[in-house]
Amino acid sequence: MPENHSDGGIDVSRETGADYDDIPLDTPIARAARAAMSVRGHGEEDWPRPRSCRVISVANQKGGVGKTTTTVNIAVSLAMHGNRVLVVDLDPQGNASTALGMERGGNSRSIYHCLVEDEELRDLAQPVPGIDGLWCVPATIDLAGAEIELVSLVARESRLKRAFAAYDTDELDYILIDCPPSLGLLTVNAMVACQEVLIPIQCEYYALEGLGQLLRNVDLVKSHLNPALAISTIVLTMYDGRTRLASQVADEVRQHFGDLVLKTLVPRSVRVSEAPSYGQSVMTYDPGSTGAVAYMEASREIAYRAETGTGL
Repeated sequence: MPENHSDGGIDVSRETGADYDDIPLDTPIARAARAAMSVRGHGEEDWPRPRSCRVISVANQKGGVGKTTTTVNIAVSLAMHGNRVLVVDLDPQGNASTALGMERGGNSRSIYHCLVEDEELRDLAQPVPGIDGLWCVPATIDLAGAEIELVSLVARESRLKRAFAAYDTDELDYILIDCPPSLGLLTVNAMVACQEVLIPIQCEYYALEGLGQLLRNVDLVKSHLNPALAISTIVLTMYDGRTRLASQVADEVRQHFGDLVLKTLVPRSVRVSEAPSYGQSVMTYDPGSTGAVAYMEASREIAYRAETGTGL
């Protein structure tokens, strides 16, 4: 495992025994140290837990908008602050599984065996190394053929919902489903199984391209398969404050979706891109980085929205 470095180039995540409350916030190193400790939950009370398990699909048919990155880092943030979280990797690419340090060999059991072979979800969930209260049901390459195999199965749209029904969700506060960048049967299964949809939107040109079709699909699923479904949260990702375009896209999304949009903007960050290659989230890879702090703040908003009902 690599050492965790802040943007200042020093390891601020290692336990030193120092009292960070006594460090004045007047240097970049001190600010990075305090940010890292905040991200890791030091000196902060646990965030509120929802009254019942929130099942959230992270979806956008457009690729490269930060779905997996958002899923993983929000899950880790919530778990670090006292919530019990299960990540279900429904993307055949399996990037969420990789980022959470899951084994994905040829003989690994995965969400495929739940959807196609009716294996119990409980038997497939693996604890995430180093993160208490976080589990992952991984995806393997087998999932690539699941779209075709599901076509011939009974109740093909609700296979995942049935698996959740057999799982004692009283033991969990959040289930986050990382959807593939398409609107096929896997994504439909996710939407039938959840109550909420979280949509990451990148602050770039063509940001809203394809979003209309996603919204129509959400409406179709709500009308025919899952009346409880609702878009609860929109996260603005890949924000570059140096460009006027990013601000314009952010303003346009807020104008369209209002309070559904989180106040926190997730910036472009090299550390966020690097972390998965080390089998980590940015929350553990570099907790003092701007990306980690932004995802921690976004997760805090999501946790407290559950308490106030905002955006739900």
